[in-house]
Amino acid sequence: MNSLKKQSRIAAALYFLNGLPAPFALLYVPSVLIVRGDAAATANNVRNSEALLRLGMAGELFSSTIVIFAVLAFYSLFKAVSGKHARAMLVLMLISVPISYLNVLNDLAAITFARGPEFLSSFAQPQRDALVLFFLRLHSQGFVLAQIFWGLWLFPFGILIWRSGFIPGVLGVFAIIAGCGYVIGSSASLFLPTYAGVIGQYAMILQAGELSFIWLVIWGAKDQSQKEQPALPVAPA
Repeated sequence: MNSLKKQSRIAAALYFLNGLPAPFALLYVPSVLIVRGDAAATANNVRNSEALLRLGMAGELFSSTIVIFAVLAFYSLFKAVSGKHARAMLVLMLISVPISYLNVLNDLAAITFARGPEFLSSFAQPQRDALVLFFLRLHSQGFVLAQIFWGLWLFPFGILIWRSGFIPGVLGVFAIIAGCGYVIGSSASLFLPTYAGVIGQYAMILQAGELSFIWLVIWGAKDQSQKEQPALPVAPA
């Protein structure tokens, strides 16, 4: 059976791997393709850089797949600590997966309208360009929706770390702080768009608590497999 140290390192490494494509797929690609308020320029960018957009889609699908295995590994690690919290952690993260998968359809729709196949000939070119920008912006909103659950799962996860005894409790506190950052940032984008920019900057500071996963990748959990077992009472002769 795997030691706690090995289990925790594998789970944290998978979660770290899941996050690697995010800067490229979720930040760089939109920054290159989307021209704020200019549908024609955005559509031209998609037509000229379709491979870039498809590469970003691949990165998102990769992340959404790897995170399934990451959260299952964490569930296996923590289910003995608290089955209730471990199940909550598992469900909350897994809810984000179909949202992320379906969100990629918005990018596919943008590509379709940008290419303007024959069956879309009833749409004028400016209309098709406007729909390209619409679907790319809708993709951004889908990302915000998934991000809520990227934050919520960190609450039971942080509690599990705090209660585990084999991972420093302060890492659980950092995880909960990061969860607050995700939820606050996403909620501001959805419900307070006027202030989303300012609130989002502070929320990103809170999200830095997620860097605590690096600690798990390097050092892992404290292996308790070698703990001395309490001596059994000896029956009188």
